[in-house]
Amino acid sequence: MRKSYIFSSLLFFVILLVLAGEQGCQRKAVQKSGGEGFQFKEKLSGYGFFKGPLRQLQPRDGVLSYELNTPLFTDYAVKKRFIVLPKGAKISYTTEGALGFPDSTILIKNFAYVNTTHENVLIETRLLVRDPVTKSWKVMNYLWNKEQTDAVRHITGAKIPVTLLDNDNQKVFTNYQVPNTNDCKRCHIKNDVLIPIGPKARNLNLTVAGQKENQLVLWAKKGVLTGLPAIGAVERLPDWTDARHYSLTQRARAYLDVNCAHCHTKGGDAYNTGLFLEYEQTNPDHLGMAKAPVSAGGGAGGLDYDVIPGDAGHSILLYRMNSAEPGTAMPELARTVIHKEGVKLIREWINSLAKKNKP
Repeated sequence: MRKSYIFSSLLFFVILLVLAGEQGCQRKAVQKSGGEGFQFKEKLSGYGFFKGPLRQLQPRDGVLSYELNTPLFTDYAVKKRFIVLPKGAKISYTTEGALGFPDSTILIKNFAYVNTTHENVLIETRLLVRDPVTKSWKVMNYLWNKEQTDAVRHITGAKIPVTLLDNDNQKVFTNYQVPNTNDCKRCHIKNDVLIPIGPKARNLNLTVAGQKENQLVLWAKKGVLTGLPAIGAVERLPDWTDARHYSLTQRARAYLDVNCAHCHTKGGDAYNTGLFLEYEQTNPDHLGMAKAPVSAGGGAGGLDYDVIPGDAGHSILLYRMNSAEPGTAMPELARTVIHKEGVKLIREWINSLAKKNKP
């Protein structure tokens, strides 16, 4: 009787070990098959995006470069942008928001400043990846070394002292701010979902210098973009610098759309302000016309309204754009110096608005 009991106990223990082993193998199999999702590499060079010396950013075959009609201002940084698609995958055309990028798409944005000898010095590279497992976007920053030979994964952010040349070739000293990954998420979040900001059809609708055709049309001909209608039917966001083809209002609204509306929109980080600056926004109150601020606090500079038509000097919007002080400057991320040309544009636009709306 005792031997039978011992044998039964041993048999039960063996069965438990076997079951535990099977479950462990199953867990390992899930991890091995990519259950943890996309994993960022330690160095930018590890991805193989570029050929030749890495700092030259020469894309390999299959890596698409792209440009925008109106880009975000970042301390006069020179930016180079690329899209990496998984083999055989295609981008789908969308009329609103970012294009429909397939799983495993990688968006690359490189930031450099022009130094006093007119050379481009790379500071950071940001990756935005659509994870094939979670079906969500992930973000990571890479900080370039002094030798300009590679960039290393950097999560915590950094302040880098630089002396750069602005658009007038004037020297500007600043502590360039590399954002941490949470900073990136603040700007890229809409309705609690991380999304791309820049690559919308309307902002990609242009012919890049040196090319004979519109870049969206070229992508469609290459077979990497599907669903593109006749290019004349695609909305185009104005180039804020092009006074020849676009009105002052069109250029100012395009500038605000790109530099402010990713936060100042429904579902954005600044949703609670009630100030919505999308290009298609038509509600005067949402555009800040004679609207008292909700949460500006000391950043309002003692001023009463977001925008006073005809009076830029007393409009909070311009006051915050024309500052680099933390707590006052807007946008509060992505820049440490004042964008002189942007401030001039918005000043002219506010002063041009109908004075009948003045409070």
